[in-house]
Amino acid sequence: MEIMSRLRQAWNVFKNKDPTKSYYHVGTSYAYRPDRMQFTRGNERSIITSVLNRIAMDAAAVSIQHVRLDENGRFLEVIPSGLNNCLTVEANIDQTGRAFVQDIVASMLDEGCVAIVPVDTSADPENTNSYEIQTMRTGKILDWYPRHVRVRVYNDQTGKREDVLVSKSDVAIVENPLYSVMNEPNSTMARLQRKLALLDVVDQKASSGKLDLIIQLPYVVKTEQRRQQAEIRRKDLEEQLSGSTYGVAYTDATERITQLNRPVENNLMKQIEYLTSMLYSQLGITQAILDGSADEQTMLNYNNRLLEAILSAITDEMRRKFLTKTARTQHQTITFFRDPFKLVPAKDMAEIGDTFTRNAILTSNEIRQILGMKPSDDPDADVLRNKNLNAAPEEQSSRVPTVERETESEETGQNG
Repeated sequence: MEIMSRLRQAWNVFKNKDPTKSYYHVGTSYAYRPDRMQFTRGNERSIITSVLNRIAMDAAAVSIQHVRLDENGRFLEVIPSGLNNCLTVEANIDQTGRAFVQDIVASMLDEGCVAIVPVDTSADPENTNSYEIQTMRTGKILDWYPRHVRVRVYNDQTGKREDVLVSKSDVAIVENPLYSVMNEPNSTMARLQRKLALLDVVDQKASSGKLDLIIQLPYVVKTEQRRQQAEIRRKDLEEQLSGSTYGVAYTDATERITQLNRPVENNLMKQIEYLTSMLYSQLGITQAILDGSADEQTMLNYNNRLLEAILSAITDEMRRKFLTKTARTQHQTITFFRDPFKLVPAKDMAEIGDTFTRNAILTSNEIRQILGMKPSDDPDADVLRNKNLNAAPEEQSSRVPTVERETESEETGQNG
């Protein structure tokens, strides 16, 4: 019976298709992902894209969670709420929690401000402050009002981006902490972007395929008749070059041809290099961070100066908008956790693990978890004490009698 039940309930995605269903019933289709974040103002065509994408990836690698603190402001437990599910597991039907955070950071750095919009909630946010957030999306702010904003958000029901008017108290509006450096009209990044656009124009002209020739004719071109003869000679030379398979033409022995398509020297590239180094210094990043060769001290400076400011701006705004005053008095908060061992080489982990366990900071199983190993079944692996010292007398007495009582009970059972 169990085998027959399994056969009746078995499903194959290719064989068990309903013939009445087709792609006409599932909504609008696109050749590319319509909800994907896209850079604006020409950033997608420059080296700025790689910088913004690297910062967004590093920020998304940090865990953001909805947690509860104790009376002293220390981490106590993770709250299994819908908000925490959006930040860690699934923000919406299209994005995981990590992809959602990367979308927030990339949109914020590119546009200057980004709106985090709760799409599906357990109650209407206009009527109550106590509701459960189920799905969230990022929105582009189009218009600013005294107490409202108009945002453009992707609607996964229709497959289109729609403009909605929402209250400022119901959405988290995150502003780029480096707005004056990256998003102002005359900021360093805007100037670099304009210089890169000029460089693209120069490169396009240099590789346009024009010969840029000057023909010196054996007569003076001052009268109208001489100009007509020169024009006929120019067109004749163009037809020879364009009509020839190998681009070969002939000229008179008295004519002289001068080629002008040599590169013209300018300081555009030096200005771009100068603005790039200035932007890196103002953002707190280096070329070593982008190519992955940065040492631990450089990454620590990058994390403290840049990522901490970005993540704090996101968590502070979400804590202010998505947690009620009652929830904050119950020691609920939204915070981020950075793994301090992510940049530690494997050869240094043994010494670090010994130091942390010897000073009763981490247990042996917690060290094993950092290394990606299964926890040990030894009870001492979960005890927070120095393993190099003998256990306290009360700890020994609390364990030894237990063994003796078990032995006595076994002997009594055997004698009985």
